[in-house]
Amino acid sequence: MMPSDKLVAIVTGAGSGIGYETAKLLREMDMEVWDLSRRERCAEGVNHINCDISDEDTVKTAVNLIYQKTGHIDLVINNAGFGISGSVEFTQAEESERLIRVNLLGADNVTRACLKYLREGGGGRIVFVSSAAAAFPIPFQAWYSASKAALTAYALALRNEVKPLGIEVAVMLPGDIKTGFTGSRQKQNRGDDIYSGRIEKGVAAMERDEINGMSAAYAAKQVVRAATRRNPPPLKCIGPKYGLLLFVSRFLPARFVNFILGRLY
Repeated sequence: MMPSDKLVAIVTGAGSGIGYETAKLLREMDMEVWDLSRRERCAEGVNHINCDISDEDTVKTAVNLIYQKTGHIDLVINNAGFGISGSVEFTQAEESERLIRVNLLGADNVTRACLKYLREGGGGRIVFVSSAAAAFPIPFQAWYSASKAALTAYALALRNEVKPLGIEVAVMLPGDIKTGFTGSRQKQNRGDDIYSGRIEKGVAAMERDEINGMSAAYAAKQVVRAATRRNPPPLKCIGPKYGLLLFVSRFLPARFVNFILGRLY
């Protein structure tokens, strides 16, 4: 094994959206970048390993292979994830369980597989791409919001665990972004007649905001900044208005914040 003379970065879900743009920027910074995803569509110069991050053994094999080829791992971007929408009542258990396996447990699989190499290398950084929905749970996206809220809590707890080991952790909360994520969301309107059409109406409003949202390239710049700047903040919203909303919400009653969210969607 000939250790790489470049910083080595792993990005999950780099086949599209924020992950694709993040991997591209890191490669332009002369890092050796590896994509773990099921979609073989990487930016030029990015190495791809076909990997289902919800499968622990597959993740371990992929991460071990990267280490064998490079001799070190310096940066991990946990970006992979997907969304489902629909009412809690009519969401099937297998649908919500699959979401949790990817969005939360998948990030855990990657993190645990990399921590040993980060620690033995003297430190490094892990960035989690969560969502503004973690702070502002969206009606008819309860399971997506819950998965991102859990991911945020997991990452912040991890930050304190590994900081003495020289490993820094940051969490990014992107708001509405114009990406293929909107089109790939698994939507189901079961029970919409019972909910007076609010499922379809609420999801349509949310997707309209996404289509008119910030670009994936803009969000990726913020992720890369958190990945490379000195002393990154533990938690940061992507998009000025979301940062302001998060700040203001800390001083408002939860009843009022939740009422506003209900009116919006």
